[in-house]
Amino acid sequence: MRRKTLLWLLLFVFLIIANLAITMTYVKKVKRLQAASVILDEIESGYPANDQFAQSAKPEAAGEIQEQVDIADSRVANLKRFLRRYNSPLYEHAEFIVQTADKNNMDYRLLPAIAMQESGLCAKIPVNSHNCWGWGIYGNTITRFADYEEAIDTVSRGLKKYYIDRGPVTASQIMSKYNPGSPGGSWANSVNRFIDALE
Repeated sequence: MRRKTLLWLLLFVFLIIANLAITMTYVKKVKRLQAASVILDEIESGYPANDQFAQSAKPEAAGEIQEQVDIADSRVANLKRFLRRYNSPLYEHAEFIVQTADKNNMDYRLLPAIAMQESGLCAKIPVNSHNCWGWGIYGNTITRFADYEEAIDTVSRGLKKYYIDRGPVTASQIMSKYNPGSPGGSWANSVNRFIDALE
């Protein structure tokens, strides 16, 4: 009888823990969706309310070609949420990071993940360098950029030209040249963890 009571008690405790875990997962998901909604609202408010769809119903003039359609990209919202969490100055450049990644045919999460590993998303960088990636920093040499957009563009093009186009695509493959002295692959493991955090 005592054993049966103990089993029922254990089952009851297990059900309470499982219920709490499910509830916490649901609450986290709701908070994540609310945060994404706030960021998407910020993105949308960047367009003047009267002009946002002004061109969509306008008849095209003869020979007029529509060059670009701007669509709020959920990747931008996801990246902004990640950058805001770490109070990164790259927050203002989230859309540019995604556009530059697309232009260079690379995963948009790679650049922020490397910046997170190298500098805590720009928290610890050489003064006035805008270099969050440790790009061209060795010994007494410090590569400096005029601003974050120049840095984002240069590092993205460099990753594309010197790594991705030559074969290395994953963080582990990139590490062999980018940070070959990383003990036990810790650099690649961290970069992959941050890429996963952006998923």
